[in-house]
Amino acid sequence: MSSAEPVIVKPDYWEEAVAHLVRDRILKKVIPQHPETWLKPAATPFVTLARAIVGQQVSTSAAQATWTRFIEAAGKRPTPASVQRLGLEGLREAGLAKRKAEYVQDLAEHFAQRKVHPEKWAAMGDEDVIAELVAIRGIGRWTAEMFLIFNLQRPDVLPLDDPGLLKAISLHYFSGEPVSRFEAREVSLAWQPWRTVATWYLWRSLDSLQD
Repeated sequence: MSSAEPVIVKPDYWEEAVAHLVRDRILKKVIPQHPETWLKPAATPFVTLARAIVGQQVSTSAAQATWTRFIEAAGKRPTPASVQRLGLEGLREAGLAKRKAEYVQDLAEHFAQRKVHPEKWAAMGDEDVIAELVAIRGIGRWTAEMFLIFNLQRPDVLPLDDPGLLKAISLHYFSGEPVSRFEAREVSLAWQPWRTVATWYLWRSLDSLQD
């Protein structure tokens, strides 16, 4: 049994969300195609945010390559202290572009100096967490929303700045025609209060198209 895949526990709201979302004309077709996938347990808040910054505006493969070099330098589980020890020069040597190195350094300083309060985020509202995160250099609303989804596993996040979500809505609901943020928001009204889960399955539908 030691070679078996580890069991990934579903968020406690997942089944209730699926029961609601299968009423949607598109999601009732998409969801059954992905019966064994759901949000995975999160890394630490610092690691989640550092990885999000490293992966901004580059391909998945490029982001993974840079992250691999980064954790070789900063440790398998990077901490604010390990990043501060590397310094800007060490981050650059690990493969980060100058701007991203500055962003990761600023992230480490925010955590080390307790300018952010991750221990309180679980009890804070989505917009309050976003407001705290976007005060860090290199973190905009999209990155903050990804954090809400992947780290805090909030159930009702709609990342309207995410090109993958807009592409999926365009393909499935608008026959491939360009979709505006307003139109995407209108479509999502039927998904509430489970827009995170709907977004997750729409992302997975794009994975299927690329296979």
